[in-house]
Amino acid sequence: MSSSTAAQQSDNVAHALSGAGGGILSMALTYPLITLSTRAQVESKRADSDFLNAVKRIVQREGITGLYAGLDSALFGISVTNFVYYYWYEWTRSGFEKAAVKAGRASKRLTTVESMIAGAIAGSATVMLTNPIWVVNTRMTTRKQNKETDEGILPGSVAPKQPTTIGTLVALLKEEGPLALFAGVAPALVLVINPILQYTIFEQLRNIIEKKRRITPTIAFLLGALGKLFATSITYPYITVKSRMHVAGRDGGKESMMQVLRRIISDEGYSGLYKGIGPKVSQSVLTAAFLFAFKDVLYEQTVKLRRKMPAKI
Repeated sequence: MSSSTAAQQSDNVAHALSGAGGGILSMALTYPLITLSTRAQVESKRADSDFLNAVKRIVQREGITGLYAGLDSALFGISVTNFVYYYWYEWTRSGFEKAAVKAGRASKRLTTVESMIAGAIAGSATVMLTNPIWVVNTRMTTRKQNKETDEGILPGSVAPKQPTTIGTLVALLKEEGPLALFAGVAPALVLVINPILQYTIFEQLRNIIEKKRRITPTIAFLLGALGKLFATSITYPYITVKSRMHVAGRDGGKESMMQVLRRIISDEGYSGLYKGIGPKVSQSVLTAAFLFAFKDVLYEQTVKLRRKMPAKI
């Protein structure tokens, strides 16, 4: 491996690590919003559309910890998801940049089409590798409540113990088999368009701003928020479909993506595709904004640490 290739590989890993770290921090800060939106998506007939009432309902029947159901699997999932995504994205990006240099292009920065292709490759690889993690997380976040807990914890009764990540995984494999871990892959692959839109908007706006000034964490925060707001608003119906498919086996049904889509429209109207969009958009925008702000700082620290390591060896 040449020195330039080794350096590029090291830089790809630095981006992947900073993306994973940024994802963990941003998700930990916004996780209750994920719980609210996911439950609204899969419990459509019972979900309360009012934000405060939804929070009170969950806290009443499950306690504060109910807002953080599945947090451990989500943090693991986002760390793996972001590591894989950023590694493949930077790998594809470096390939385009080398091609631009060989072609004698004035700038090696990615064009809009190249950004979209890089996002598609990274997103597809990420979906196939991490879908099982998100199936388990959705099951934990939306676990079924018995009648007593559904109506609120009765005086003197004990709240049901929350299932563990491993327990949920073992139960899922035992009851539904390994294929259940790949439920919702079809809409997840469609949703690759979400990060493509998000990162394309971010990259192109950053390229414009970088010509005039340095990109600070605050600017990265705002650009990340804008990109995610646009992407999530457009792709939200498929997020709902994916969540429904993640729990379909638990509820005794196995439908294709189009069947689920048609059933939601038939039973609930088009508004059913947008259940929980308020907390989801809020969470997505905040998570993306924090991610981009944290990622730049973590990347700089990772690079500095990497440069110091040889001197200590």
